[in-house]
Amino acid sequence: MLAKRIVPCLDIKDGRTVKGVNFVDLRDAGDPVELAEIYSREGADELVFLDISATEQKRKTLADLVYRVAEKVNIPFTVGGGISSVEDVDILLQNGADKVSINSSAVKNPQLINDLVAKFGSQCIVVAIDAKQIDGEWIVHLVGGKVPTERKLFEWAKEVEERGAGEILFTSMDHDGTKDGFANEALSKLSTELNIPIIASGGAGNMQHFTDTFVEGKADAALAASVFHFKEIGIKDLKEELKENGIPVRL
Repeated sequence: MLAKRIVPCLDIKDGRTVKGVNFVDLRDAGDPVELAEIYSREGADELVFLDISATEQKRKTLADLVYRVAEKVNIPFTVGGGISSVEDVDILLQNGADKVSINSSAVKNPQLINDLVAKFGSQCIVVAIDAKQIDGEWIVHLVGGKVPTERKLFEWAKEVEERGAGEILFTSMDHDGTKDGFANEALSKLSTELNIPIIASGGAGNMQHFTDTFVEGKADAALAASVFHFKEIGIKDLKEELKENGIPVRL
């Protein structure tokens, strides 16, 4: 079995790392370059860097900050926020990103997934999907979770896979920042129905939640922010706990 991945997420706003609850009430969590370096050193498998205000403010991800982070880490590094063209991706990869994450732009223009995969390869393209349950249905939301769409999670995820994306980063908006655990039922359905890796996001609060999302949710990777940023869970400690629970991880 492939090793499960632990992925700290750096949500960036105005050049600082921030963290909120249910996508609102953001608070400062530190300098992204310093945090990235710490996580790389502590044994994180990958990093995700999301410029969360880039789409909303109609501007591009901060390429210079990407460059500074990439200089400090020796693990795969995914960047998202405001990416809407082949040119945007080109700039980020040139500045040190290993992969890119697209979200709103993919929903608005699904052909973008095909175009990016054709140019850069599936392994480079992650599609992030933010969804929340409305009347029992998982509905896809855009612009940092502010704008509901008519897209349904599982149908959109299947289309994303068919268009060639290499991974899906699924965030449950209902679970985000609550520390009550991941959306394992939805994750399990995604992992069962699709053949590409699924990254779980939203809800990590303790070490057991990570075990649960790998076992019950069948996730390939688990992404978290505040529990790492505020030193509630150490990455080395987490990986040792996962190994003791029979979860394959890289120590």
